[in-house]
Amino acid sequence: MSGMGDDEEEYSGPVTLLFDGRPVEAEAFIAGHFDPLTGSYAWVGRVSPHEDVAAEYAAGNTSVLVRTPDGHEGAGRLTERNVWGGHRLQGKGTPPFAVPVVDPADD
Repeated sequence: MSGMGDDEEEYSGPVTLLFDGRPVEAEAFIAGHFDPLTGSYAWVGRVSPHEDVAAEYAAGNTSVLVRTPDGHEGAGRLTERNVWGGHRLQGKGTPPFAVPVVDPADD
């Protein structure tokens, strides 16, 4: 767990990062949760150090489509480099990993 709460979903493993259609294969850890105050799903993560990711970030390419091997994808933003040499990810809406389907009628 990343410490954001008990209702958080997580993914750790390989991802394909698409920068304007250019793919970069990398490793990532991503966690997310539904925010009832905004009514949206928020997810954040980190990408392991990768020279192609660093080059895209240095070139100003921060919009990224994150895709996991099972086909889930989410649009996000690459942010600052962390102290370990990787980069952070942020996204809202559909995350790049499976989340449980909740039926409000079940409450």
